[in-house]
Amino acid sequence: MDNIIIDTNVLLAALRSRKGASYKLLTLVRSKKFRLHLSVPLFVEYESVCKREQHALDAETVDDILNYLALVANKHDIFYLWRPILKDPKDDHVLELAVKSNSQFIVTFNKRDFVGAESFGIRIASPLEYLQHLGEIK
Repeated sequence: MDNIIIDTNVLLAALRSRKGASYKLLTLVRSKKFRLHLSVPLFVEYESVCKREQHALDAETVDDILNYLALVANKHDIFYLWRPILKDPKDDHVLELAVKSNSQFIVTFNKRDFVGAESFGIRIASPLEYLQHLGEIK
């Protein structure tokens, strides 16, 4: 079973539409097909972005989704001070979580932002690519 990190842009896409690969991935969080990992910095980013961006969901529903993810995800404290490693230092906390959790994948739409993650043995995949890896989509 893979350990994965879901980047904030994937969560936001899932909140905006029930038709895409991001939403499908979110529906599989409890499926035991992968283990989701979360840190306080990533959760705070989820909350900040999802509450300020426009989508069809009200604040209470967004809170319910975030609380659910916090409940089911494996939680980690991050103490690394490697920064900056990635092109965008604001993404370093995602890479640090992936390393700490021994994740095989970071699922994101911003693949170019994670160039260098492969040196840690971490694959970068879009939601569609990851679902194909799982055999959920052909």
